[in-house]
Amino acid sequence: MFLNPFFRQNFGGPQMGGGVGGPFRAVYQCYSAAFLPDRDRERLNVENGGKILLPQAALEHLIEQTGVMLFKLHNKKYDRITHCGVLEFLPNEDKTCYLPNWMMHHLLLQEGDELCVESVALPTARFVRFQPQSKDFLDISNPKAVLETALRNFNCLSKGDLIAINYLNRNYELHVVELKPADAVSIIECDMEVDFAPPIDYVEPKYIPTTTQNIATTPKTTTSMATTPGDPLSGIPSSFKNPSSFMPFHGQGNRLDGKNKSKDQEQQNNLQIQQTRGVPNYDYEYGTLQFLRLPLRSVNDENTSTTEKPSVNVFQPFSGEGQFLKKPRSQRPK
Repeated sequence: MFLNPFFRQNFGGPQMGGGVGGPFRAVYQCYSAAFLPDRDRERLNVENGGKILLPQAALEHLIEQTGVMLFKLHNKKYDRITHCGVLEFLPNEDKTCYLPNWMMHHLLLQEGDELCVESVALPTARFVRFQPQSKDFLDISNPKAVLETALRNFNCLSKGDLIAINYLNRNYELHVVELKPADAVSIIECDMEVDFAPPIDYVEPKYIPTTTQNIATTPKTTTSMATTPGDPLSGIPSSFKNPSSFMPFHGQGNRLDGKNKSKDQEQQNNLQIQQTRGVPNYDYEYGTLQFLRLPLRSVNDENTSTTEKPSVNVFQPFSGEGQFLKKPRSQRPK
């Protein structure tokens, strides 16, 4: 394999892993995607994914490597490690690499810090568990489908990573809680099981079971009960026995123009109509049917005349006179 002087100078030859057949090792100055040239920043979508940009000189050593190119990124200053793939080799001779923003924050890197890049081989993933960093992730209708689309821009995952995915112009952070079979796995062309842990700010709703113990401890409401001996309505609240205790739509209306609403005789008569309420049958036996044929009458005797002979001003439905479109011959004008 041909190694140009630039590659040997920057990667240190065989003693730093730059020899033929050895693993690739190099130290770069890392920058975020905002430092890319305008033409490359618009063409490459570095932020949405887990891949980095390396210089063209690195390809001269990796050209004989078989399989997928996976790398371990190590920040020796803070001993932070993650894994990634390569998106593209830039045609420049600068000793720089470009990382996504979430990867810079995870590795505690600043612009221009040194980063050690090493080629590795990772096992295929079988299981991964994510923990959303916000409960807003639960608002997504199908989070697994969204995650499957977002992970197409990733080649590998590491336990402890805090990756960021973009959905509907909004970034969601996911913490990699668990991986199988190793703490760093490859997710290229694999069939893995995905699970979600509850978000860190999620609060379980309080559930109070309706058991007999809870029912016994609930406070009883005090109602006025009839206690007259021999009364057939004994034990029934007075609100059920009083026919005029409930009056629907008895409020006063207001006009939009601010004028006082006129009170005609019909409205006054409607307010005077007493509404009767039914009394439950406490002697009912379970499994029996009762067919009661009682005449419909008012509870109070004094209201019997009003019920049988309604007043003229009381509203009577369908009390109008019918009209024929075709008049009889006797009523036609001659």
